[in-house]
Amino acid sequence: MDAFFASAEQASKPSLRGKAVVVGGLGPRGVVATASYEARVFGVNSAMPMAQARRRAPNAAYLVPRFGLYREVSEQVMGLLRALSPLVEPLSLDEAFVDLEAGGTAWDDASARLAGAKLRADIRAVTGLTGSVGLAASKMLAKIASEQAKPDGLVLIEPGTERAMLGPMSVRTLPGVGPATGDHLRRAGITTVEELAEAGEDELVRLLGKAHGHALFAMALAHDDRPVVAERETKSVSVEDTYDVDIHDRVRVGREVARLADRCVRRLRGAGLSGRTIVLKVRRYDFSTLTRSETLRGPTDDVGVVREAAARLLEGVDTTGGVRLLGVGVSGLADYTQEDLFAQAQAQAQVQASAAEPTAEEHPADEPAEGAAAEEEAPAERRWPSGHDVRHAEHGHGWVQGSGLGRVTVRFETPYSEPGRVRTFRTDDPRLEPADPLPLVERRPETADESPAGSGPGASEAGTQDPDPGSQASSVPASRPKSRSGGGGGAATSRP
Repeated sequence: MDAFFASAEQASKPSLRGKAVVVGGLGPRGVVATASYEARVFGVNSAMPMAQARRRAPNAAYLVPRFGLYREVSEQVMGLLRALSPLVEPLSLDEAFVDLEAGGTAWDDASARLAGAKLRADIRAVTGLTGSVGLAASKMLAKIASEQAKPDGLVLIEPGTERAMLGPMSVRTLPGVGPATGDHLRRAGITTVEELAEAGEDELVRLLGKAHGHALFAMALAHDDRPVVAERETKSVSVEDTYDVDIHDRVRVGREVARLADRCVRRLRGAGLSGRTIVLKVRRYDFSTLTRSETLRGPTDDVGVVREAAARLLEGVDTTGGVRLLGVGVSGLADYTQEDLFAQAQAQAQVQASAAEPTAEEHPADEPAEGAAAEEEAPAERRWPSGHDVRHAEHGHGWVQGSGLGRVTVRFETPYSEPGRVRTFRTDDPRLEPADPLPLVERRPETADESPAGSGPGASEAGTQDPDPGSQASSVPASRPKSRSGGGGGAATSRP
């Protein structure tokens, strides 16, 4: 997908269309997740510190991500891809490899182009967003083609032209060549893919090591025989948080670790998995990162077991200087649990509950327990994240432009309306409530003969129907072009 998160926000908010939009964490230590093409003109890019982005584009709209909306759109796109082939390998919410040959639907370059063009049209019809498609004989080349196609384009690398196309490109174009490897190669006088191939395999092994050197030499020759894998085995499940201000209070650090353990277990259970190795990650004030792990006797998905293991790991970490990031993860995954761990956790919880239960001597009936008054705390101020959806009893659906000092500013508009008006309310206004995102494409009323486009399992079928008789030619089955450089069969990649 093209600038996926930012494009989804622009499609959802008419007042932001054609304007600079930046999505990411808005705190002092936030990072840019996606920047619209209008924001990229000012030098704002993904993974950039949000403070730097604000300096470069002070007038851009800065929004908190709405992952629920992004996942919904991603599922619609993946449905369209699965209609092309049974082999779809998602790389992220907005990118996937598709083995068109596995669908048995293409026989030449022309039919592959038709399949790519139809996919782009279907993506726009179902989601209202644009996607770029790269077609080639291997995953590496298809990935490069999709990057060249951005935004909203299609590029096909014809068989036999791979080496000539790759030659003048920077070595950073190849997968696995990051800033450090790129600098190392540059110091050795290697800056292009052609120079990489001319250096020879032995020289690359000497410079980068055996595994990396062999892999890069093969890629420089346009060789990539990796197959498209429809299902990847999950190796771990984890969650982590970066804090705007370093945490020094040891008690609060413990509470944060317990909260992260709860979130991790929810994600673990949602995937129908369990694990036997608990991992704690702590990044301290000086950016030093510590990782501690504990392996249980068997896999578990019990929140009490994970929480207690994470707490034990925390005991061995010095946090006196302050903590800027905490994370909890589970690895050694399985699709079953060890029942005796459940019993162990329940027994420990019962013992702790019995020990904590106050007796009549400790808290006489005529005296309130210490701290009872603290339980009657005032309700916390309602939070209104920038960019998130709200609904007002009088004005209808809108989104938060900003909040602070007890006020929240809302722009009332929908994906299907003209740019709306802005109004400001008290943060505790009872008429204002959080709302779910609206679909980016307005859904027609469902009838007995049809279902809404892009909904449920039929999303890909609805998206591929075109009422224009002249477009029937694009429904010809298509697959990847063959290439001598792709030993494992061709691959196509789609990045909405």
